[in-house]
Formats: sequence, structure tokens, C-alpha cells
Amino acid sequence: MGFTQAQLKAYEGQTVPDLVAPGIKLLFVGINPGLWTAATQTHFCHPTNRFYPALRLAGLIDIEFDTDVGMSDSQRAQFLSRGIGITNLVARATARASEIGSDELRVGGERLRATIGDLNPSVVAVAGVTAYRTAFGESGAMLGRQKGDLAGAETWVLPNPSGLNAHETIATLSLWFVEVGKRARLL
Repeated sequence: MGFTQAQLKAYEGQTVPDLVAPGIKLLFVGINPGLWTAATQTHFCHPTNRFYPALRLAGLIDIEFDTDVGMSDSQRAQFLSRGIGITNLVARATARASEIGSDELRVGGERLRATIGDLNPSVVAVAGVTAYRTAFGESGAMLGRQKGDLAGAETWVLPNPSGLNAHETIATLSLWFVEVGKRARLL
């Protein structure tokens, strides 16, 4: 099925609710929803995004779904039951993450601190080093475990799983996911 460019354009500026629940142990943080994500109301949802295939390879989930329609409510509940949640630094959907400004990322970083404080996950994994650097004023941040915590949560910066990130594969991303899954005691 898929979406036409015109159909996707209609989702610019839309939001996708956080996929969170009390008791999550591992919170993944995207930069912002893409248009396909907004259309399906499913985080990291795009046929070329490697997020869910890497989570499956890492052994964190066994959920499979059609990226043309996104997750069903029962699949969302199953995802959450694994102790994993998803949010974004910036809520509004754009065609490209580069459309998000520095001020939006900094405000998103403050919102994320509040979200972490409310949910109290043991591990937070931000997907995208450049966005993390901007959101938290950490210009020297590198991939991996960060020196400081965010609102009491062990903080990791992971590679962006977008199909546009040519430096990563499902296999290399799954290694990062195994690490944060172990740190959150989910593996």
C-alpha cells in the first residue's frame, strides 16, 4: 500500500503519542516523528527504518507488524509489557529531522527530563548523537554510555536507526540494543 508524497505531506506538524506506561525500564528517544510515523501513529515506523528489526535481532521484542499500517493496540500493549517505551525529543512530525531547530531540541530536552522523572526508567537511550548534543548542550558527546544521568536514568546515545544513516545496519544496531537491554535488565 504505502503512502503518496501528497498523503504524507498532510501529516506535517502532527504528533504521535508517547508509547509509555508505568514500570518501563528502557525508554528509547527519537529525534521527532517522521511523516510515515505520523501517518501510522507508530514510532520509528518506515519500511527502511531498522529500529524494530534490530530490536527483534537483539531479542528485546518478537513483534512483527506491517509498516504500512503500524502497530495495533494489542501490539502496543505487548511492546509495553516488555518494559520498553518510546518518546521523542520533539513532538511535531517533519519530512526530515534536519527541519527541527536547535531551540526546539533544547525545549525537547527539558520535556524529556520531566518525562523521565515521571516514568522513572532505569535506562534512557537517545537515538541520534547530533540531536543529543544540541538538546543537552553536550557538544563533545559520543555514542555510548554518557557520563551523567538524565533525571536519575542511566543515559546512552545510540546511532539513529533511520534508513538514511548509512553507517549502521540492523546487525550493528542490534549490538547497541543488546547493551542497553542488558543495562535495563531486560536481557
